[in-house]
Amino acid sequence: MGFIGDAFAGAITGVITGFGIGGGTLLILYLTLFGGFSQTESQGINLLYFIPSAGSSLVSHIKNRCIEWRAVIFATVAGCATTLLGSIVASKLDVTLLRRIFGAFLLCVGISELFFKKRKK
Repeated sequence: MGFIGDAFAGAITGVITGFGIGGGTLLILYLTLFGGFSQTESQGINLLYFIPSAGSSLVSHIKNRCIEWRAVIFATVAGCATTLLGSIVASKLDVTLLRRIFGAFLLCVGISELFFKKRKK
């Protein structure tokens, strides 16, 4: 789509990510459907893209005292370990299978959000 389309998609997914909606998922879809990237490349780009988004969100959460510091250590260790394991598994899977797994994951999340999410009062 060119630089303008890519920049627009990056800006939109960045804003959506800032709201906590899951813009990274949309970025992966954009990269695979319109950007010509493989599923594995798109997931890697999404992980790199997440770093500045997470950093700016973290600053805001610290400022607003919304961080449970005891959970940070557990989440950091578990996140690093599962990221390493996930990247090893993803690199060994066939791209078609990886896409199907990702599609099934999105379907499950969508169904969960539509039918099983408890609404705040």
